[in-house]
Amino acid sequence: MTDSAFNFQTLHPDTIMDALFEQGIRVDSGLTPLNSFENRVYQFQDEDRKRYVVKFYRPNRWSAEQIQEEHQFAAELLADEVPVAAPLSYSGNTLLRHQGFMYTVFPSLGGRQYETDNIDQMEWVGRYLGRIHQTGRRKLFAERPTIGIDEYLLEPRALFEQTKLIPAALKAAFLKATDTLIEEVKLRWHDRFDSLRLHGDCHPGNILWRDGPLFVDLDDARNGPAVQDLWMLLNGDKAEQRMQLETIIEAYEEFSPFNSDEIALIEPLRAMRMVYYLAWIIRRWDDPAFPRNFPWLTEEDYWRSQTATFTEQVRVLREPPLQLTPMY
Repeated sequence: MTDSAFNFQTLHPDTIMDALFEQGIRVDSGLTPLNSFENRVYQFQDEDRKRYVVKFYRPNRWSAEQIQEEHQFAAELLADEVPVAAPLSYSGNTLLRHQGFMYTVFPSLGGRQYETDNIDQMEWVGRYLGRIHQTGRRKLFAERPTIGIDEYLLEPRALFEQTKLIPAALKAAFLKATDTLIEEVKLRWHDRFDSLRLHGDCHPGNILWRDGPLFVDLDDARNGPAVQDLWMLLNGDKAEQRMQLETIIEAYEEFSPFNSDEIALIEPLRAMRMVYYLAWIIRRWDDPAFPRNFPWLTEEDYWRSQTATFTEQVRVLREPPLQLTPMY
């Protein structure tokens, strides 16, 4: 792929409509872009007034085999009656190609926003996460990666050292804070868990509500500890997070066992996500969408605040991890 294709600059509306026409889909409405920086995602309506979503994958991120593993996982979940947004099949294929791009078509499944302070909804989500992981435990992804220190911390650290986005006068302090954070995570990371296939990015924005939860966007699916799909649902102070976690785990365990040793990984996983997310933005800086949507990355105040954020996370890591209320 050329650099322009990598940046989606060759993905014009006519290209999208031609790709859909090849599958017998005639677009009758405009292509409405949906919120996605990594890929390009559009909602539309066909001539029969059926609504769809088409997703064009960012070139050079996932291989075809890795994308097909995601699709297979979604199909397994759907077969197990787990409400997920699964790709549609055309001539037996869910992963389609047009002019060098890989793309997928989904049914358009609307819903309300998941309410993070609604205990009933939290219980529902916990049960379905247990069911997702029940399916995820059958086998591991063979092509997709496993969450770990190298990808989430060490590779980003090397990128931070090379990038010119960090002001020279602030770089040493930022790298020192990053190194301290990495060392604290290493001290607390453990492998006392059974890895399984995960949603991978199970934050509230990837859950819709339609008489129950609907899980969307398996783009970051990978192997790892079960708690990865739980911790991003927690919010508030420690007492609130403990109550939320207990609610989720109690519902989760109706379908899957939960290893309480994984609770100690919550703050390390949070730190890893902070570092990985920042590196992701830097890696995508040549895509015009990123400077346009993340302009503060060129500002000194941002890097001062990011240094402070990493330092604060070190303090949090040094605190005792969440403890569940003892059951007698």
